[in-house]
Amino acid sequence: MTFRPDAMAVLKDKKARISLARYFDVMQNDKAAQFLIAKKLKADFRKTDSTDKLWRVHSHGLKEFSHLEKRVDNNLISLDELETPKDSLLDLKVEIASRILKSCYFCTRKCSVNREEGYLGYCKCGNQITVSTMFEHMGEEPELVPSGTIFTLGCTMRCLHCQNWTISQWIEPGEIYSPKRLAAAVERLRLNGCRNANLVGGDPTPWLAHWLQVFKEVEVNVPVVWNSNSYYSKETAELLVGFADVYLLDFKYGRNQCAKRISDAPSYWEACTRNHIYGMRFGELIIRVLVLPGHLHCCTKKILGWINKELGDSARTNIMFQYRPEWRAKEIPELRRQLTSKEREEIIQIAREAGLTNFLT
Repeated sequence: MTFRPDAMAVLKDKKARISLARYFDVMQNDKAAQFLIAKKLKADFRKTDSTDKLWRVHSHGLKEFSHLEKRVDNNLISLDELETPKDSLLDLKVEIASRILKSCYFCTRKCSVNREEGYLGYCKCGNQITVSTMFEHMGEEPELVPSGTIFTLGCTMRCLHCQNWTISQWIEPGEIYSPKRLAAAVERLRLNGCRNANLVGGDPTPWLAHWLQVFKEVEVNVPVVWNSNSYYSKETAELLVGFADVYLLDFKYGRNQCAKRISDAPSYWEACTRNHIYGMRFGELIIRVLVLPGHLHCCTKKILGWINKELGDSARTNIMFQYRPEWRAKEIPELRRQLTSKEREEIIQIAREAGLTNFLT
């Protein structure tokens, strides 16, 4: 497989390796992916337990997970030496997520429809994970390339400028996958040289229950990249702990008014900031900031300042200048054009003035 020059150079990039230290180790098979560790951690629960009790057991399990992960990372214990329990932390996550499907609240919108019985909420996702495409993606951040990218249909937002609108809006028919078949696809991508399993869409959030079930079947060591719009619930954020190795999160808007007007995403700022903090605390984080024309100061400047203040100046941040009018973007006057070179230069200066030291463009 041919690597991009920057995908090779990033292996020696000190800033990238510091902010994504564990990811690089898992990628190179020097450490175990979080889902493999979660498979080895016993969880004491029964399927007859109340959901409240399952969440309490899960909270306790995350503390145990943290201790086990440190022991495994420091070579104090080998995963191969541990027996696989009848019920693991990953099994517990699957059980909780399957209950959420019955009154869905994976995203911030919390439609509460019973997807298990086939009802569709805002995202139009039912109970069978539907894939658009999967391939060795060469266009992601250099540390991710080649990335084993799996695009699922459906999304929790309605970005009028969406570049993947045929996927997010179910224009494509897609293909339904069983967990075992999708697990085999993940393994095949990894064995073909991909650095990670990149779960994207649309957005992966509606399919969390299915992804957890898929990785129960995955046996190879592969870092999980949760590639999301960040518009997911606190409960989803908690289920991702001990599953997602890298949080590849969009940070789209600095104001809720902009998020509602352009992407129909109420309370976006609160969800997005919380989930970025979770990502930094419980995994490793790459932040994507798509710069929109007309939103340099109300959104991009505020976002970059918040990143430095709350996540630190070394947070890995991809400032993206790829915006182009797509789908229904012409309904928003300022989004009918691409960025100018002057605007790109201004944002780079704003990032420097914000104090960020680990950003790429």
